[in-house]
Amino acid sequence: MRRAVLVMNERAGTLAGRPDLPALIEAALRRAGFDLTVIREHGEDIAARLEAAIATDAPIVLVGGGDGTIRGVAARLAGTDRVLGVIPLGTLNLLARDLGVPLDPLAAAEALATAETRPIDVGEVNGQVFLCQSVIGVPNTIGRTRQRFRRKGGLYAVMRVAMAVLRALLRQRPMRLMVNAPGWVKPWRLWTRAMSIVNNGYEEGTGLMFHRSRLDSGTLYLYVSRNFSIGWTAKMMIAMALGMWKRSSEIHILTSPAFAIHSRRKRLLVMNDGEGSVLRTPLQYALRPRALRVLSLRPA
Repeated sequence: MRRAVLVMNERAGTLAGRPDLPALIEAALRRAGFDLTVIREHGEDIAARLEAAIATDAPIVLVGGGDGTIRGVAARLAGTDRVLGVIPLGTLNLLARDLGVPLDPLAAAEALATAETRPIDVGEVNGQVFLCQSVIGVPNTIGRTRQRFRRKGGLYAVMRVAMAVLRALLRQRPMRLMVNAPGWVKPWRLWTRAMSIVNNGYEEGTGLMFHRSRLDSGTLYLYVSRNFSIGWTAKMMIAMALGMWKRSSEIHILTSPAFAIHSRRKRLLVMNDGEGSVLRTPLQYALRPRALRVLSLRPA
């Protein structure tokens, strides 16, 4: 049996309206062969429950939640011998997808018993960890509004998010930034409304949207768009679905193990794996190669 500790974010979107699901996940993990300790104390204080899980000596830490919750645990486990297991309970579940973990939480619980341990890269910006992507610009305004209303549901919440998207696309002005990286002769100066720094790069293929086949290449990918209009966004979503988005002349892709992003603004809003933080500039991005051990169902 594999000894593990389990902690779940009770506020995760998948658990909304499913009070029976946590117990079902626990039962599925035990059937799969995990010798399980479950952290239930501290009520809905997910930070306290995560601390309690990490304080145990279980070699495997199983976390049920979205990418933001997973990111918080990864920051503590990176650089140690302990292993992170992901049970997807969020909205996008990008890391779970890239690890080959089923998006149905009960199927994920059973499948993790056969998962192998593999190391993956960990991205950092100004000391904050991200496992998937770090985003600057218009998408952050949209993301913050979605977070605010995602648990309220109903037509009102949908309309508020839709209005926020329209306002961001129509009103938010471009940012004037300067990007530098080790080995560059001179920095790149640009105006942009959206920039994404991805921990290992996205693949291009039919039906592959925000998918990474490698999680241990030791490279950060910088995706920059100078446009971010309503029409451009619709066109890019179609291009992504068709596996043709990298061919766009409006997308610039740069690679490096580290980036420094300078701005005239003293602080910028940055979304790391869906969690927003206001960080001082310059933004110093770096990669910690193979620093986190995870349970993966996808071959290395």
